[in-house]
Amino acid sequence: MTRHPPGRRTDYRYFHAITTRWQDNDPLWHVNNANYFAFFDTAVTYFALTNGIFGYQGREVQCVVAEVACRYHSSVAFPDRITVGLRVARIGRSSVRYEIGVFREDEDVAAAEGHFVHVFVESATQRPVPMTDDVRAKLESIAV
Repeated sequence: MTRHPPGRRTDYRYFHAITTRWQDNDPLWHVNNANYFAFFDTAVTYFALTNGIFGYQGREVQCVVAEVACRYHSSVAFPDRITVGLRVARIGRSSVRYEIGVFREDEDVAAAEGHFVHVFVESATQRPVPMTDDVRAKLESIAV
C-alpha cells in the first residue's frame, strides 16, 4: 500500500477548533481511533449549520452520511487542542465529499486525514434529491 505524506494546513479552507477530552484517550494514552470520526462530524456539522446547509427547505431535506474514512499519521492525546481543517473535494448533484485534516494546535502537518460524504435526501422517502444552488455556492466557497 502506498503511503501518502500528511497534508498541511494550507491544503484546507475552513477550520474548527476542538479541545480533546480525557475520555477521548484509550488505554494506550492517545485519542482512540473512533473519536477522529466524531471530530470529522463536529467540523462538518458546524460548517453546515453556520452556513445554512442543514435545515434548508425546512425539514423536507436532510443530509445523511454515506461514507467516512480516516488515515492516521501521528498520535493526538488529551489535553491536546486540535484544529480540524475542512475542504470540499467534490460536489455532485445530490452529494458532497468533504476532505478533512486533524492538526495539533500549533502544528502545520496533519496528524490524521480523511473524508466524509453527505447525501441530500428527501426526509419522507430517504431518496437522493438535488441540492439547491444556494447550498452548492456555500460548498463551493471551501472547494479545492
